[in-house]
Amino acid sequence: MKKLILAAALLGASTLGAFAQTSTAPATDGDTPAVATPDSKNATAPVEGANSFTEAQAQERLTEAGYADVTGLTLDDKGVWRAKAMKDGKSVDVALDYQGNIVAN
Repeated sequence: MKKLILAAALLGASTLGAFAQTSTAPATDGDTPAVATPDSKNATAPVEGANSFTEAQAQERLTEAGYADVTGLTLDDKGVWRAKAMKDGKSVDVALDYQGNIVAN
């Protein structure tokens, strides 16, 4: 009888861990993708966050997006790559966030 009660207690304790793992709220609201896709752009870009792009990758993304003469590329304290560049013959300030969103001013 004691073995049965012990086994039931162990089984019950092990299922509580599974319930605790599935009942937590997600880290994001579910509407914001981790990475921008070519067909969509985050309306709140540039999004602050830990940026994993290297300087070379940031430069490449800006160039692929049609920006030329990218200068002063720096990663700011909010995790956004910022630079000056040329596009369509105009000088613009550009920002690249961790999601891959590019914003020009």
